[in-house]
Parts: sequence; structure tokens; C-alpha cells
Amino acid sequence: MAFKLGSGKNNYAVNGEIRKKMSFRGQAGETGLSVPGTPILRVPLEEGVLGEANMDGTIYINDQIEPGSFQERQVINHEMKHATDIKIGRLAYADDHIMYNGERFERADINGVDSILYEGQWMEAGTTTFPWEREANNGTR
Repeated sequence: MAFKLGSGKNNYAVNGEIRKKMSFRGQAGETGLSVPGTPILRVPLEEGVLGEANMDGTIYINDQIEPGSFQERQVINHEMKHATDIKIGRLAYADDHIMYNGERFERADINGVDSILYEGQWMEAGTTTFPWEREANNGTR
């Protein structure tokens, strides 16, 4: 006799709280967020930094962003694109470089600013000019 997993998406209870199967958003009353395979953590980030996709598979969200807000959803979507690119090997970074689609971009701290060498010019990290940022902002490949 074969074993099959149920395909229903019925509600279930945990400690008297009703939950739903396959729900990727936080449940009522939860402060943490989660996307399957990608932990999302609220942490204090530098001024102006809303989120970060990390090489360890986590995503950091600035703890100043209002939970459940439109801005929070935008930041998570943006960082998930980076996290996906990291997981499939399109994007990687270290302290001294970024690799994107097999191309290496040098990275350095210049006068206290995290900077990346792009098209012969040092630019501040996070600038929307970089191809990996344009892609994450537009959702295109």
C-alpha cells in the first residue's frame, strides 16, 4: 500500500490558536517573519539600509520598518530576489568583491563608505545602478 501526503490545506490548532497550512506570512500575534528556507530577522541596520540578503541564507529587515506594512513587503520581495540569486549561484559577495553572473566587481571601504567598482567608477553599495540591484527592483532577469 502506498503512502500519500494529504493535499488539503485545512486549518489546524496549536495551543488553542487556529493556523493554516502553507501560510508563508506570520500568523496573528507573531513578531517574526518566515519564508520557507529563508529566515527573516528584524535587526537594527545602518541608517538608510532597509534590508540585507546574507550569504548564510538569512534576510535582515530593518527593525524600524512597521510590521505588516507595504514597505515591509517591498523590502522582503527585493531581498528575496537577492537571496534566490545567491542560492542558485548568480550572486555572491565577500568583504573584497561581489560576483554577479560570473563577473567580479571589486569592493572596498572608501572613506568609511562600502563601495563597489562598477564601469571604472567607485560607487556606494546599494546604489540602484548595479545590475543586481536593477534586477531586484524591476523583477527582471
